[in-house]
Amino acid sequence: MDQIDFKQRYTQILKDHVALLEKENISVFSTNGIYNRYENPILTRDHIPLTWRFDMNPETNPFFMERIGFNAVFNAGAIKINGKYILLCRVEGNDRKSFFAAAESENGIDNFRFWDRPVSIPQTDKWDTNVYDMRLTQHDDGWIYGVFCTERKDPNAPQGDTSTAMAEAGIVRTKDLKTWERLPDLISTTGQQRNVVLFPHLIDHKYAFFTRPQDGFIDTGKGGGIGFGLSDSIENPEVKEELIVDAKTYHTIYEVKNGLGPAPIKTEQGWLHLAHGVRNTAAGLRYTLYLFMTDLKEPWKVIYKPHGHLIAPLKEERVGDVSNVVFSNGWIKDDDAKVYIYYASSDTRMHVATSSVEQLVDYCINSPEDKLHSHLSVRAINELIEKNNKFKMKHINNT
Repeated sequence: MDQIDFKQRYTQILKDHVALLEKENISVFSTNGIYNRYENPILTRDHIPLTWRFDMNPETNPFFMERIGFNAVFNAGAIKINGKYILLCRVEGNDRKSFFAAAESENGIDNFRFWDRPVSIPQTDKWDTNVYDMRLTQHDDGWIYGVFCTERKDPNAPQGDTSTAMAEAGIVRTKDLKTWERLPDLISTTGQQRNVVLFPHLIDHKYAFFTRPQDGFIDTGKGGGIGFGLSDSIENPEVKEELIVDAKTYHTIYEVKNGLGPAPIKTEQGWLHLAHGVRNTAAGLRYTLYLFMTDLKEPWKVIYKPHGHLIAPLKEERVGDVSNVVFSNGWIKDDDAKVYIYYASSDTRMHVATSSVEQLVDYCINSPEDKLHSHLSVRAINELIEKNNKFKMKHINNT
C-alpha cells in the first residue's frame, strides 16, 4: 500500500476547495428571454467546509480521511440581509439526515460560502427525525420566519414498517438567521402538510399560510393542490379552513401534485408566485417549476397563469439522487427589481437563474394559459402565427 502523506493530501484538497469556492459563474444566453441560467451550480456537496468533513489533527486522522460525509446541497430558502445574498440550504449527510446551513455570496451568483456552523433548530416535545425545505419570510411583524417540513415516523405504522412517515409544517423565527426560536408546528385539519409558506403580511389581523394538504407522506390523495388559510396566532398556529388556490389538474405539469415554492413577490400588477408541479412518466415523477399571479388585495385569487413550465431540468440537471427534478423554495427580488431564482436539480445541487420583475410579469400576463386540450393548444399556436403574419404584412406595407 502506498504511503499516504497527511500534509500532501490536505494541501491538495484545500487547493481544490478554494478553487471551487472562487470559481466565476457565467450567464448563459437565454433563448426564451424570460430568465438566464448560469454555467455552474452555485452550491454542491463539495462546497461544504472542510472543517465539517475532516479531522484536521494528523495524530487522530493520519490518513486525512473524511470523517463526516455529505451527499447533497439543495432546496434552499433565500433572503438578502445587509447586502448579502443568503441561502438557507438543505444539506443532506451520508447518513440521510438533512439539516439547514446558511451560505452567503456578495453577488448572488457565485462565491457562495457556508457560515462556520450549521443551524441548530430547537426541538418540540416531539423530536424531528428529519427537517428540510425551509421557506423564509420577512414578515411585517419584524421577524424572519422559517417554515419547513418536519418528518417523523408514523406512530400508527404497522409493526415492522420502518418507512411510513408523517409530514408536518415546523415553524421557527429569528432576527439574524443564527439564533432561532421554535414555535409549535402548524395545526391543520386537512391531513399531512408539506410545502407550507407564510405570507409576508397580515390579512384581517391574521397570519396567512399557503399550504399543500395531502392524505399521505408521498401521495396527495384527495389533497387538491395549493391551499390558503388563516391563523389567529403565530405562537399557536392553526389553520381550520383551507381554500384551494391552484388545483392539481388532469394532464398538466401539476397533475399528480403541486406546491408553492418561496413566499410570493409583490408587484404593481399582483403577487408573483413560483410553484412546482409534478406529473408521472414512464421514468417516474417529473418535477418542474411554473409561475402564476394572484390579486394584490386577495392573494388567494389567481389572475394570470401561463401554460406549462417555466423551468424544467436540462442536461446535467436531470441526473442526481432523484432524477428529472427541479425544485425551488427561495428567490430574491433585489432593489433594482432583478430577481434571483434559486433552484435545485435532482435533489443534488443548487443553481441560480436571473430575471426581472418586469420580465416575469410580462411572461405571466401575455403568455397563453393552459386550455387543457390538445386542439386548443394548436389554436393558440395558430393565433400567434396569424398575429405574426399580420405584423409582417403591416411592416412590408409600411416599407
